[in-house]
Amino acid sequence: MKRVAAVDLGASSGRVMLGSVGPEVLELRELNRFWNGPVRVRGTLHWDILHLYRSILEGLHLAGSLDGIGIDSWAVDYGVLDPDGRLIGNPVHYRDSRTDGVLERVVERVPANDLFAVTGLQQLPFNTIYQLAAGDLPASASTLLMVPDLLAYWLTGEASGERTNASTTQLYDVRARDWSAELISRVGLPRRIFPELREPGDVIGTVLPDETGLAPGIPVVAVGSHDTASAVVAVPAADDRFAYISSGTWSLVGLELDAPVLTDAARQANFTNEGGVDGRTRFLRNVMGLWILQECQRVWSDDDLAGLLRDAAAAPPFAVLIDPDAPEFLAPGNMPARIEEHCRATGQEPPRSRGAVVRCILESLALAYRRTLRAAQTIADRDVDVLHVIGGGSQNELLCQLTADACGVPVLAGPVEASALGNVLVQARALGEPFPDLRGMRALVRSTHSLRRYDPQGKPADWDAAESHVFGTR
Repeated sequence: MKRVAAVDLGASSGRVMLGSVGPEVLELRELNRFWNGPVRVRGTLHWDILHLYRSILEGLHLAGSLDGIGIDSWAVDYGVLDPDGRLIGNPVHYRDSRTDGVLERVVERVPANDLFAVTGLQQLPFNTIYQLAAGDLPASASTLLMVPDLLAYWLTGEASGERTNASTTQLYDVRARDWSAELISRVGLPRRIFPELREPGDVIGTVLPDETGLAPGIPVVAVGSHDTASAVVAVPAADDRFAYISSGTWSLVGLELDAPVLTDAARQANFTNEGGVDGRTRFLRNVMGLWILQECQRVWSDDDLAGLLRDAAAAPPFAVLIDPDAPEFLAPGNMPARIEEHCRATGQEPPRSRGAVVRCILESLALAYRRTLRAAQTIADRDVDVLHVIGGGSQNELLCQLTADACGVPVLAGPVEASALGNVLVQARALGEPFPDLRGMRALVRSTHSLRRYDPQGKPADWDAAESHVFGTR
């Protein structure tokens, strides 16, 4: 039996989980859960990285004896070290406005076709390339580390990168599976700051006992350090004919493939090819996700999600719909007011109750999932028999049912803690557990975790009409 700690950081909360892995055993126990979110200082949104690190150490101190530690987090954000290994400033949050207009400036220098041909990445205004091109890279910068790599550096003293998170930067050559020196140069960045890359399953180093207060000799293992890469490891699929939605603050909707899809159709549909564990490709699109609902709850000061979902289930269907990927929904703010504004701008009467607002959000998300899934299947020439919804959104029964109805395929919901499970499984294999491949890991997830099935209901023609209403002018 292996006992490992999974540090799993999402865009709104973090957790340290104790994982136990052995023959027919895959268990998680939460050791510490803590807040994560933006902190605005003098007009800039930052991550409170020292709070995160302290909270991680508090969780690790509760774990007892450990065989390993692995860290996964959200993508694109980073810290910069000076030549002495000290962090220069607090990492900036991807929702900060400093990247406004930067994408357009970069594309003037490096055309979108060239970017996609090398990186295979979806054009998102907060990708690492645009954050760096915003012009705030300090002159003393020596090493750039993505968030999980920075935390691993503080634990071990070893500075390196991990491929799945590097693949989200839009500075990574998806074919060569390494940093793209050409793109880095064309954007005007120094190649020397980008660290050597490791594979998921490589040992980064061992913890520094004097720095961390942890027992000496505990290995820190590179996992799929992009949380979606870890989550996809734990998709409980029985074969390759599946799609997935990693559902949380963001929704990552896509397929797992053997190789990237770099066609013009993929570029025009704004799909992304991100690195996965064991050299797989996560062919997907980012959809805004439950962020819109979370912001509504924050503005309403209403944490009764169950009550809101009951009211939403009783609200009339298709009364009002939005495009959840519209740019006005990206930044923090008064989301109910933005929904009202969006509705008026699109000739719709805004929803009048909180239940109607929630219904609008969830039906609109289901439509975005439907559109994305159908495009992915067409572009990748892949048929799908089942859609796995993993992560926190798998607990949202109304959204899961609407997703099955919209997509026209059965939805299997769970596991909830998919990122932590994938993190634990990759560590366990690196430490000697006999998992020959992803299929073996997924079989263990299936045999140890309960899933809930949602079969399609309703009339497909209603969803056809709704999709035409929201996306027909695109």
